[in-house]
Amino acid sequence: MKTKFIFITGGVLSSLGKGVAAAAIGALLESRGLKVTYLKLDPYINVDPGTMNPFQHGEVYVTDDGAETDLDLGHYERFTTVTLGQENNYTTGKIYYRVISKERRGDYLGGTVQVIPHITDEIKQTILNIAPQVDVAIVEIGGTVGDIESLPFLEAIRQFKGDVGKNNVCYIHLTLVPYIKTAGEVKTKPTQHSVKELRSIGIQPDILLCRTEKNLSADIKAKIALFCNLEPGCVITAIDVDSIYKIPLLLHEEGLDERIVEILNIWTRSPRLEFWQDLVDRLKHPIESVDIGIIGKYVNLRESYKSLHEALVHGGLAHRAQVNLHYIDSELVEREGPEVHLQQLQGILVPGGFGYRGVEGKIQAIQYARLQRIPYFGICFGMQLAVIEFARNVAGLANAQSEEFDSENPYPVIYLMREWFDYRRQAIVRRERSTDKGGTMRLGAYPCVLKEHSLAARAYQTLTFHERHRHRYEFNNSFREALTQHGLHVSGTSPNGELVEIIELEDHPWFLGCQFHPEFRSRPLQPHPLFQDYIRACIEYKRG
Repeated sequence: MKTKFIFITGGVLSSLGKGVAAAAIGALLESRGLKVTYLKLDPYINVDPGTMNPFQHGEVYVTDDGAETDLDLGHYERFTTVTLGQENNYTTGKIYYRVISKERRGDYLGGTVQVIPHITDEIKQTILNIAPQVDVAIVEIGGTVGDIESLPFLEAIRQFKGDVGKNNVCYIHLTLVPYIKTAGEVKTKPTQHSVKELRSIGIQPDILLCRTEKNLSADIKAKIALFCNLEPGCVITAIDVDSIYKIPLLLHEEGLDERIVEILNIWTRSPRLEFWQDLVDRLKHPIESVDIGIIGKYVNLRESYKSLHEALVHGGLAHRAQVNLHYIDSELVEREGPEVHLQQLQGILVPGGFGYRGVEGKIQAIQYARLQRIPYFGICFGMQLAVIEFARNVAGLANAQSEEFDSENPYPVIYLMREWFDYRRQAIVRRERSTDKGGTMRLGAYPCVLKEHSLAARAYQTLTFHERHRHRYEFNNSFREALTQHGLHVSGTSPNGELVEIIELEDHPWFLGCQFHPEFRSRPLQPHPLFQDYIRACIEYKRG
């Protein structure tokens, strides 16, 4: 079958949920036996989101091949069976960089390089590059219709329908139908204007996803369809939900997947949705609950920890447990003490991060978890700070620190490893503090080997695996013997033993730090083994 293309755009305002909608569409198509892939096209000029502020952008999602990508790729992977990489997220910066590089090489033979056709052709080629070997390619356009930055992408997908044929393209537009409480009614005008803006550049949407807090009546759908030149059956209610994992079933009930396969002229089997039905049943009927504190500095924007949030929910689903997450500002912990904020918790977690602000509060939280024997999970930076806390307060290395914050400290238990063997690139890597930040990062999937009978080995049920990384600094092996003599257990390393991947405490019910980001591999009914085992430990701690 020739590859079909779905283009998803957004209107009225940002953060309506295009990424989750795209993920849910992929889930529905997979349930019908189709093979899908994704492309996220972002209109910002950064080449990737790697150096962007989490307060502005949310988390940076890392793929197996080391790409730093938009967080929506996390939604795509969690909702489907796809594994994505470098070619599945392009920005304006990345597109222009490729075009300018070609111009410098002389690829355009002296011609004048312009947005049309050169930029739009590059965008279209990027879309085609992901298409081989799949039935449906789902392409999400970032931003909002009407943004000047999005225009080259919208022009490219407008042209695309003429290139590949109208039966091979479906345009889906996500818009807002607000409910005005004082009037007691929903308003369709924002949607009408958004579609008018889209049609003014030559794109007639085939399907409208109407984000709303109230179910849309048949009359409202008919009104929207009339003004937007659609059939009423192509106006889909995308109602607010308390869990994103309910969305595939709700969109299926609205007939979305049926409309898509009709428009694209695809024959498929009937959808098999038992997976999602079981998932929603687990969400609706928990038999346990636990309270877990996430100690961080980006707590005012939950999107900064999106994959982590979802992975903890997945861990709870494995035990039919409701996981109540409490995002706690580490600077408050530092100022007011851990007892004020942490004593009602059954689990404490310190996630990844960069920079010194809030570090001492995180270290206090780790010490509190260690002394009170509360299950502790340290991820990336959270592992490094657990090593620092142990070195200071157990091993007697007074004021031990990371080289990231104090290059003159006598006990740099975390440091920038100057030379190491990169298993992904199969090469020796050398780096200095002066190297570009991207050049000193360990990014993507790397192998880990576990010690038998360790906490990690019991959770994984295997001794070898790969996990995704995003960090610069490493455990300093110069202090390994001193720390292990006092009870720090190095349970996971790189195959050659050089890079420390997991640390545990031998005399604690559940205390584990990992240098990688296990949250990037967790899926709803395939929870990551560490999150599944951590939630188990939190439930047991609550039971006493």
